[in-house]
Amino acid sequence: MGDRLTHLDDAGHARMVGVGDKPETARGAVAEAWVQLSDKAFALVMTGGGKKGDALQIARIAGISAAKRTSDLIPLCHPLRISKVELQAEPDEETRRVRLVARVEAVDRTGVEMEALTSASVAALTLVDMIKAVDRAAVIDGLRVLEKWGGRSGHFRA
Repeated sequence: MGDRLTHLDDAGHARMVGVGDKPETARGAVAEAWVQLSDKAFALVMTGGGKKGDALQIARIAGISAAKRTSDLIPLCHPLRISKVELQAEPDEETRRVRLVARVEAVDRTGVEMEALTSASVAALTLVDMIKAVDRAAVIDGLRVLEKWGGRSGHFRA
C-alpha cells in the first residue's frame, strides 16, 4: 500500500487520478455486505412473499445496476468498461442474516474495488427497502473488499 492519498494533489486539493499511462489489464474485485433481519422479515425474504416482490432478486438487479453506475455516484471514480457483474445473495437461516457478495470484472486501466463495494452496498440498501414495512430495525454491516486482482498492486485477499 502507498503512503499517501492518491486523490489529493500536493496542495491537498481533490483530483481524479490520471490513469492514461497505465496498461489495460484484466482486473477484478469481490466485496460483501451483510443484512441482519427480524425473524418475520427473514421468513418473507426466503419465501419471496414480500409486498414488493422477490426481495433477493430485486436486490441482485439493483446491485448489478449499481456497479455500472459507480462513477456517477462516487465523484473521483473513473467510468470503466465492466465486463462482468455477479451478485450472490446467501441467506443464513441460523443468524437471520443475508450475505450479499458482489464480483466485478473489467479489462481497464484501474481497479474495480469501488464498483464491487457499490454493488454490495446498493444490494443491501435495496433489501432493506424491500422489507422495511415489516422490519424497521434491519441492520447493514460488514461492507468490505474481500479480494481484488490485476494491476500494479497485485492480488489482495482479506
